[in-house]
Order: sequence, then C-alpha cells, then structure tokens
Amino acid sequence: MTIFRPTLRKLAFSTFLFALPIHGAYAQDATEVASRLKELLAAQSMDVSWKSVSGDASEMVLDGVSFGVPGEKDRIPVGKVTLEGVTEADGGYKIETISTEPYHFDEDKASVDVSALVLSGVVLPSPKSTDPLASMMMYEGAELANIDVKMDDKDVLSLSNLSVEVTPPKDGKALEFTGSVEKFSSDLTAIDDRDTRQVIDKLGYHQINGSIEMAGSWNPADGRLALSQYDVSVEDAGTFGMSFDLGGYTLAFLKSLQDVQKKIAELPDDADSTAQGLAMLGLMQQLTFKGASVRYDDDSLVGKVLDYVAEQQGMKPADIANQAKAILPFLTAQLNNPELSGQITAAVNKFLDDPQSIEIKAAPPSPVPFALLAAGAMSAPLDLPKTLGVTVTANED
Repeated sequence: MTIFRPTLRKLAFSTFLFALPIHGAYAQDATEVASRLKELLAAQSMDVSWKSVSGDASEMVLDGVSFGVPGEKDRIPVGKVTLEGVTEADGGYKIETISTEPYHFDEDKASVDVSALVLSGVVLPSPKSTDPLASMMMYEGAELANIDVKMDDKDVLSLSNLSVEVTPPKDGKALEFTGSVEKFSSDLTAIDDRDTRQVIDKLGYHQINGSIEMAGSWNPADGRLALSQYDVSVEDAGTFGMSFDLGGYTLAFLKSLQDVQKKIAELPDDADSTAQGLAMLGLMQQLTFKGASVRYDDDSLVGKVLDYVAEQQGMKPADIANQAKAILPFLTAQLNNPELSGQITAAVNKFLDDPQSIEIKAAPPSPVPFALLAAGAMSAPLDLPKTLGVTVTANED
C-alpha cells in the first residue's frame, strides 16, 4: 500500500509531539513558563512556537502552537493546547491534564485525522533542579481516542483507544511504562500492486483487525533500556512479538544523540550522508547488547499460506510443508554452525507439523558492546550467532 513514507513520518512525528508534556504555571508567569517550555524542547531538538498565551492556574491556553525541527522550514501546526490544574512543585510545575485540539493534515492523496490527546500528571522540572532528569519532561498517562488515515477518501487505516501509562523513576528505580492500542484496522483493498492484491484475495485478508500491547523500563542511572513486550496481534492471523534489552542508554548518550541529530538537521539536503552515518555509528558503539527476541504465535495464517502455495503449485499443503523441510538443511548449512542449523531445522519441522509458535532469541552470556558487534559483522559475520547466543525454538511457552 502506498501510504507514502512522508505521510507516515508526519503522522508519527505529530503523534510524538502531542505526547510531549507542555507545562504552565500562574497567569502572571505565563511568559516565563513559555520560555522554559521552549528551552526544554530545544534541548530535545524540538522547536516550538505559539501566537498567544492566556488564562490562569485553573486553565491556561497556548494558542496557535506549531512544532518543527531546528534548521528545517516545515512545521506542524497543532493549534490550541489547554493546560488545567497547574500548580507549583519543587520550583517547577505540575499540571493535572493537558489536552490538544483534534488535528488534521493532508499529504498528496492521503488525509490524516488525529483526535484530541489528553495527558495527565505532567511535570515541568525546575531549571535549578539537581535531578539528572531535570532536562526531561515527564507524564504519568496519555490517552488518544483515535487516528484515521484515508486515501482518495477511502478509509485505509485506523487506530482506536491508544493509551500509555508511565511510572517515573524514583530513588534509583527504573522508569516503567505500558502502552496499548485497543484496536487497529486496515483495508488492504487499497493496495494497488496487482500481485500483492492477488495474494491478499486468496488469503482472505481484505480487512485486518488487531491490537497492540507493549511494556518496558528504562533506568537513567545505569542506562539499561528494556522493551519487555511489543506484541502486534492480528485477528485470524497471529501475533508478532519482539523484545530487546540494551545497556548504555544513559542521559549522556541521549545528550550526544540529540547533538548529532541537531547537526544532521542543519546540513543541506545534498550533504554527503557518509559522515552522518559514521557519526550515528560512533554513538551506537556506546551501547551494549544484552538480549533480544522475535516470536510468532500462529492463529491460522500458516495454514492459509500453505493452502495458497499448494494451490499455486497444484500440490497438497502437506507436500509444500515437506518440501520446505527438505530444503531447509541445505539453506542453514551456509551458516557454518551445525548446532544452530540443527536447531533451526528441528524448530521449523516442529512448527510446520503443528503451527503454534516459533521464536528466535539472542541471549549472550554477558553484554556485548555494539562496537564488537560491528567489528564482528565486518570481519566474521558467520560467528555472530555464537557471539549473541542465538537459539531457535518452536511451540514453547
């Protein structure tokens, strides 16, 4: 489906911007609050502006709000942002709720509608705070009713009841977060590629519905960032899940990342991308890899795919599965890792015989620096599975 990258980037960017806490204080301090807000967002490579600020501690309104990336002309007009229940807290400010106006934008043949976002428990730290997180804005909850994408006035994608809950870090403990999308749906008949449409027609996935669940934690003290759950479930298909565990994602790393992003944003469009890539690679080498996994739990998709391929080949589904089993050992032999090759073959055979779940997991015995991974990928790529402790299993909880 050609829901072009620029549109999705703008949608993702605008949704991210909406999720940034915007803070207020007393009516007489509106200018100071606005300046502090601009300062904090600028530190996070975000430029914000507005036409006017009005109201008091019970309700403050920023009108004509727009966001952009420093150095770039394109801006996203957000409109009015309302702050309610503003109080002073430790030299900074806490806001009970922040709400945006519904947002709409068009890009080529697509149109996107984003409902009002409501943030709760938002904190704007004091600029004099010694807390290492004082340069970051926190919120405890976020609710977004729906996002709808149309192409040529035809509904192609929608998300409903997106919610996020955050437990801020305290006393050395990690920040914890959970999030979910109660329902998403997509009309795949909008795909204009003929071959892809044919496959969709045969599999019967003209309209897909599903949900998303996620959870994780981040400890700014030691830089450990863990995404413990990210599951995308599609009805009558299956659940695709992933997780990862990284080290080194410290506040210092974030600051360096923001500096590099700011420099990249300031470069002309025709600038050589090699230097940009090297700068990002240098940053990534500050991280360490602790583990990751990719898992699929089947809900009839595998059977439908086997039926489709069998029909195309004039064979039975069981014959297609047996063909795959026969070919797999020859393919995995190229890994030059007999143990892993045997695991893959056994897991896939087990999964094809009884499609329940299959999982690829990387669990090195000790954290692996990204610098070592990069060097290994260039010098001895076949040794990476051993370095990462890769295993493949099927039909396990």
